[in-house]
Formats: sequence, structure tokens, C-alpha cells
Amino acid sequence: MFAAWLFGYAAVFHGQQWLRLRRVVRRRPDAAARYVCPALVLGAACAALGTPLAVAHPWLVLAAAAAAPFLAVNTWYAWRGRERALANGLVAVVPACGMLLVAAGLGGMPAASAWRPALACLLYFAGTVPYVKTMIRERNSPAYRRGSVACHAAAPAAAACLSPWLAIPFAVYLARAAALPDRALRPPVVGAIEIACSTPP
Repeated sequence: MFAAWLFGYAAVFHGQQWLRLRRVVRRRPDAAARYVCPALVLGAACAALGTPLAVAHPWLVLAAAAAAPFLAVNTWYAWRGRERALANGLVAVVPACGMLLVAAGLGGMPAASAWRPALACLLYFAGTVPYVKTMIRERNSPAYRRGSVACHAAAPAAAACLSPWLAIPFAVYLARAAALPDRALRPPVVGAIEIACSTPP
């Protein structure tokens, strides 16, 4: 399932890049065409791995159908050349976090036990969308910074409803959202910090 998901993610990325460049780079058709082959090969690999799983576990088809509306929104933003839009990022994290439920189901974990970890991941990754923008593309935007800090300020209480100990890492996330935008960190450093922060949940 993990391999199928990775291939599917990569196939969708290349397909959306083809769609975006086909629309915005009309004078260079080759810019879009180079994404066609990777999209087809990766899509075929995803299908080869995913089809036997779907046959053995038909509920995976319903899971894919539930993710389809989110994928449609992301594809629309790609077609418009607005993949970096805040709303697009927020929409993208929903099916990604939903994969935790899929993995749990395949592993035999009851859905009632998987919802809390999935919601904790969604709470964290939804917060990273505005936060990372304050570190890179919107680092000089007071509005984005206020919005990011406000979201993170509400997160510890929401996380505590899922599990009391989660209030601790989410308090750390609030501190980094408030303090780090002034540091002018390089993108690789921002990414490394997020990899470390994503470990506790």
C-alpha cells in the first residue's frame, strides 16, 4: 500500500504539472510534454500495485472515491497555475492524513482507534501550511504571520481533546510559529525543523 501510494502521489504530481504547463507555457509545448511519460509510468506502477489490494479489500475503492474530490480541487488549482495557494495546501493535507486510516484498516486496527491519530496528524499538517508560507513565500506578510500564530494558538487545546500529552508538542509548534519567522532561515533548514517536529504525533 505504501509503495502504491507513493507511485500514485508522484503520478498525480507529474500529471498536474503537465496540465499546468500545457495551459501557461503555450510557446514551449515540450515543457509540458516531458511530464507525460513519468505520469503514465508511475500511474501504471500505482495501478499494478493497487489493483490486487483493491480486489482483496474492496473498501479501498470507497477510500479512493472519498479522496477524489480533494484531488479534483488540487487539479483545478494546478490547471490555474496556483498550486501554492493556501486553500490548495489545506485541501491537499486531508487525503494525505486520511492515508493513516487506510493503513490502519489494512493492518487490522479498528477505525475507532485510528481516528484520533489521523486527526492529530491533520491538525499538525494543516498548521504547517500557513506556517511554512510565513517562512518562505510570505515571510514579509504580517497577515499570514498573525493567521499562522492564531491557528497554532488554538491547536494545543484541540490536540488535548485527542490526547492530553499532545498539548506538549503542539505548544512547541506554537512557539516555533511565533518565533522562527523573524529568523530568516533557509528553506532546507525550515524543512529539517519540520521533519523533526512531525515526529512526536
